[in-house]
Amino acid sequence: MLSGLSVVKSSCTVRATPTPTTTQSSWALVQASRSSTPFDDPDVIAGQGTIGMEVLRQHQGPLRAVFVAVGGGGLIAGVAAYIKAVRPEVKVIGVQTIDSDTMCRSVEAGERVQLKDVGLFSDGTAVRLVGEETFRLVRELVDEFVLVDTDAVCAAIKDVFEDTRNILEPAGALGVVAVKQYAARHDLQGQALVATRCGANMNFDRLRFVAERAEAGEGREALFAVTIPEVRGSFRRLCGAVGQRNVTEFNYRISDERVAHVFVGLAVGDREEAIAIGRSFAEHGFDALDLVDDDLAKDHIRHMVGGPSRLARDERIYRFQFPERPGALMRFLASMHPEWNITLFHYRNQGADYGRILIGIQVPEADRLALRDFTAALDYPYVDETENPIYRLFLR
Repeated sequence: MLSGLSVVKSSCTVRATPTPTTTQSSWALVQASRSSTPFDDPDVIAGQGTIGMEVLRQHQGPLRAVFVAVGGGGLIAGVAAYIKAVRPEVKVIGVQTIDSDTMCRSVEAGERVQLKDVGLFSDGTAVRLVGEETFRLVRELVDEFVLVDTDAVCAAIKDVFEDTRNILEPAGALGVVAVKQYAARHDLQGQALVATRCGANMNFDRLRFVAERAEAGEGREALFAVTIPEVRGSFRRLCGAVGQRNVTEFNYRISDERVAHVFVGLAVGDREEAIAIGRSFAEHGFDALDLVDDDLAKDHIRHMVGGPSRLARDERIYRFQFPERPGALMRFLASMHPEWNITLFHYRNQGADYGRILIGIQVPEADRLALRDFTAALDYPYVDETENPIYRLFLR
């Protein structure tokens, strides 16, 4: 059983009818009919049932549950048929994504339910309508279902990679997500849970998305939209509220004369710490909106904070590079003169050895020498991008 725990948004539980207790009665459920859909073919179902046979042969001790990803239902139908025939006390639990839960809905409704649309991230389980034979078997043999979200799947892919250096496709990680949720929900210690891993449909480009969303799926990144007064010194006060926590993201662009809206990402140990950070912002007098469950914020808005601003007159733009270690970003912010107005700030932790900041600063003419001393004292490589044509096209 994996030691890491993850919070999954929702689940549905469906109790099965009494299961067969003999090998003959359970396998007899697989009818000798033929289907045009491969996952609904009885030979395919029986073939996939050998996975259940392997599980029970390799683990002959106590076993609480086996978790199986569900698309059209062929894999779980075969696994459930075998396990319930040989060891009916072992639970068989189906796992689906919250946007492709056709089997769970069908079992709840007592008939096959066709989805209008399905989520494509877990493309190995993206099925709009389950098979007739698989539905019949699953309804008879599967104990319950667990629904998981995309962020939790990304976190599970990361878990498996860190433990084994294997990279799973999203569908192959569904069982791992469900094990983590099930163990957390039932507070299990020392009990055996098995997650089936299936498929290898992962490409390099998708890994970028997985890495981006894994932290949120693990509950280890807190995201906030923090509103602060648009006065000098507010940014430093915001940094004081953040404290020594590891910053994963800071996005800000001046847009209003009264208030500033800052997109803030912070590394946290768990969801409770994120809630505590939200309270800390409130204690410092800042309104903070928790964005960890906001897909618009995670998919789009975090990349769109910015644009031209009439308030960014006499702005100087700098691109800094600094060693990516805890406290480096805070040192950068704390060392700035409190009277200098920050008009733009963009930082995102990319997991590299060095972090990169794009910052806009309004500095009085009299402080230009002090600005030069500030950049020299930091001893971080930097580039003045004020004359960059891309900056002039999109931000000035």
